[in-house]
Amino acid sequence: MSESKTNNALKRLKAICGHVFTKENKYAQELIATAQRIATPGKGILAADESIGTIGKRFKAINVPNTRENRRAYRYLLSSTKGLGKHISGVILFEESLFETMADGSDLVDGFKKEGILLGIKVDKGTRHLPGTDGELYTQGLTDLDKRCKKYYEFGARFAKWRAVVKILDKVGPSLNAINETAHSLARYAAICQANGLAPIVEPEILMDGKHDLATAQKWTEKVISTCYEALRLQGVLLEGTLLKPNMVLPGAQCDKKYGPADCAAATVTALQRSVPVAVPGITFLSGGQTEEGATVNLNALNQPGLGYRPWSLTFSYGRALQKSVLQVWKGKKDNVGAAQKMLLLRARANGDANLGKYTGYAKDAGVANKSLYVKNYAY
Repeated sequence: MSESKTNNALKRLKAICGHVFTKENKYAQELIATAQRIATPGKGILAADESIGTIGKRFKAINVPNTRENRRAYRYLLSSTKGLGKHISGVILFEESLFETMADGSDLVDGFKKEGILLGIKVDKGTRHLPGTDGELYTQGLTDLDKRCKKYYEFGARFAKWRAVVKILDKVGPSLNAINETAHSLARYAAICQANGLAPIVEPEILMDGKHDLATAQKWTEKVISTCYEALRLQGVLLEGTLLKPNMVLPGAQCDKKYGPADCAAATVTALQRSVPVAVPGITFLSGGQTEEGATVNLNALNQPGLGYRPWSLTFSYGRALQKSVLQVWKGKKDNVGAAQKMLLLRARANGDANLGKYTGYAKDAGVANKSLYVKNYAY
């Protein structure tokens, strides 16, 4: 890099950080680089952060016992997939997997590292009922987050995820209490992560539950995300060193009216244009119970011409929508590992192409690509 470019880069970093941190953050440059790397065009995130209880539900569906040995074998299947780094830039892990070792003494995550895939970690402690609301939720995990982030960073993790959940209650939408709680907890989490070297993924998930139409989903998505960014600024979070993981704007699962991918894409992009700062490098959508193919097709629609200015990489952070068919092929058998890895590569490639707006439907009939993944009141 020329001396002029280097000076400009340093001046920009100073401008970015000057009014954000009350004191210098030694990780600032790394946080920005991490977020930008994850948002690399043609790539996205593999969300393999299922808790022990949730992976047990996945295993039950394929008649595999939920033992540590089986969890290790399945996560190793993922990490040892050669070529995965072509379309996956980051992987989110549960703590057990991040620190897991193999029989030969190697770390389970070594395969991801060899592929150039950044390690991420789920840091929230799950949801609980938010008192004073009609079944709305808040997320736990702030108390010792600083200590845990430090430990994760030292082991090699470079980004984190915290899932907050918002419900659109029938006829009234989410309560102001729930929206503010979601925004505050996400902002506190993000600030703590950045203070300890982890680039935070901000995930305010609006559940698909409900009869609401597309316009209602758009309205509340705009409101929730806008409130989150107000809180992030208040907490001094470096937006250039973050990523957003929102729901796509979709009608409620019980809505009678049907909408096509182009309708949902227009509503989603409009909501983001009205609420997400240009400083954020990437938006990594959750699949939220869509089918594998539906999540890919809808992502592809978001990256088509004619939707206006989109300064961010619109990409994926999929769990079920990348792994459902993989699990169905694997079924806990060593002989099926190769075929399961081919399925993983296929779905990763499909979503990488969708990030570029170039998916042509070649994976639509693979595995259980069209099987519904919706679960009411989804928790993991």
